[in-house]
Amino acid sequence: MPVSESIISRDQRKAAATLLRTLAPAATELGELFTRAGHELALVGGPVRDVFLGKSPADLDLTTDAVPEKVLEIVRQWADKTWTVGIEFGTIGLRKGDTVFEVTTYRSEAYQRGSRKPDVRYGTSLEDDLLRRDFTINAMAARLPDYELVDPFGGLAALKEKVIRTPGRPSDSFSDDPLRILRAARFAARLGFRVDPGVTEAMESMAGRLSIVSVERITDELTKLMLTPDPVYGLDLLVRTGVAAQVVPELPELRMEVDEHHRHKDVYQHSLTVLKQAMDLEDRYDLTQDLVLRLAAVLHDIGKPKTRSLLPGGKVAFHHHEVVGAKMARKRLTELKFSKDVIADVSKLIGLHLRFHGYGDGEWTDSAVRRYVRDAGPMLSRLHVLTRADCTTRNARKAARLSAAYDALEERIEALREAEELDRIRPELDGGEIMSILGLKPGPLVGKARNHLLELRLEHGELGRERVIQELLAWAEGEGLRPADSQ
Repeated sequence: MPVSESIISRDQRKAAATLLRTLAPAATELGELFTRAGHELALVGGPVRDVFLGKSPADLDLTTDAVPEKVLEIVRQWADKTWTVGIEFGTIGLRKGDTVFEVTTYRSEAYQRGSRKPDVRYGTSLEDDLLRRDFTINAMAARLPDYELVDPFGGLAALKEKVIRTPGRPSDSFSDDPLRILRAARFAARLGFRVDPGVTEAMESMAGRLSIVSVERITDELTKLMLTPDPVYGLDLLVRTGVAAQVVPELPELRMEVDEHHRHKDVYQHSLTVLKQAMDLEDRYDLTQDLVLRLAAVLHDIGKPKTRSLLPGGKVAFHHHEVVGAKMARKRLTELKFSKDVIADVSKLIGLHLRFHGYGDGEWTDSAVRRYVRDAGPMLSRLHVLTRADCTTRNARKAARLSAAYDALEERIEALREAEELDRIRPELDGGEIMSILGLKPGPLVGKARNHLLELRLEHGELGRERVIQELLAWAEGEGLRPADSQ
C-alpha cells in the first residue's frame, strides 16, 4: 500500500528538488519540452535513488505517459541522436551533448507462468508505474521540469533505514519478474542494506520461479552481484534463502556435514573468507573489481564434496579436488553462458590454486619456478592473490610462515624475470630456424623439436644459440633423424 507522502515535509521536498536539479540539470530542458507537448515526464528509479545517496547520476532514466512513437516525435529536433533498440519494451534512447537519456513509457510487465518473456502493457499513471518497480528505493520519481518529488511507497524512508523492501507485496513483485529475487541480493550487497523479512521469505518460497528467467539475465545479475563491494553478503543471502541452489548449486553444497569425528574446515565459510581476502588484495596487485578472480575465489573448493574421503584418526582428505573443481567450474560457468575467456581463466586458476603448496621452504628449482610462471601465464597476478587468500588458518605462526614462503617465491620470480625475460619464455630457436638446421619441412616433427627446446629452456634457462643448436642436433640423432628422413 502507498505510504502517505505527508511524512515528507515541505522543506524536505524543496531541498530534494534543489538537490536533483543541481545533480541532474540536463533533464530540465527535456522536461519543459514534454510539458509543452502536453505530456508528463519524470526522473525515475536509480538516478533519483543515487542522488539521495550522495552520488551523481550518469545516464538518466525517465518515464512518461507518451507512447514511444510520440517520444520520438517530441525529441526528434532536440536530441543529437536517438535509438530504438528497446522500443518493444517501451524504451527510447537519446543523447543530448554528453548526457544519455532512456525514456520509457509508463508500463506494467509480468511473466506468465512458464514464459521467459514479459507481457508489456502501457499505463497512464506515474504512481501505477512506480508500483510495478522492484524495490521502494527504486520507486521514487521527480516530476519535470520542477523536480517535484514523488515517493508514494516510502523510498526515502527505506534509504534512511537501509532496508530493501518492495512497493507492494514481495510475492507480487517477484511474480511480475522473478529476476528481482537475485536483484534483492545484489542491491543489499551493493548498498550494505538489510533485506526486509517479508522479502527474504518470498525469496525462499519463490526461488523456483527463476527457472523461467533466461540464463543471460541471470548471469548478468550474478555478475553485477560479484562486482559489488560486498558479494559475500549477497551470496550468503542467496544460500540462506535457497536461491543459490537454483543458480550455482555447487555453492550451498559446500556446507558439508562436519562432526566431532571427521573434523575439517567449514568449506563454505572458508570459501566466503577466501573471496573477501582476495578482494582485499586486489589493489595490491593492480586488479580492480576482478570478476575472474572473484569467481575463482568463491568456487575454488567446489570439488571438495565429490572428493571427500575419511582417513585414519578422524582426518579428512580431498585428493585432486582442484582438478575436479576446475572441471565443475567449467561446466557450471558454461551452463551460465559466461564468456569463453572467463570460463577458461576461472577454471585455470582453480586447477592451479594448490600448486604453491609444493613449494615448502623454497626447495623449488629454478626450473620449477619457470614452470609455475609458464603454467599461470597471464593469470599469474590472479594466482598470487588466490594463493595468498586461500590461507585462512587461525594459527598466526602458520599464516606468517606461508606468507613468508610466498613472498620468497615472488622474489624468485622477479629475479628470474629480470635475468631471463621470464614473461616471454620460449625456445631459443623458432620454427623456421629448426627447419633450416634439421632440413625439415613444416609438420609434426617441427613441433616436437620445438617442445624439446622449450623443455630445455624451462629446465636450464637461457643456454645460448650455439649450445641450443648442439642440443637440437643431439635430439635429432636420438630420434633417428637423417637428412634423407627430413626431406
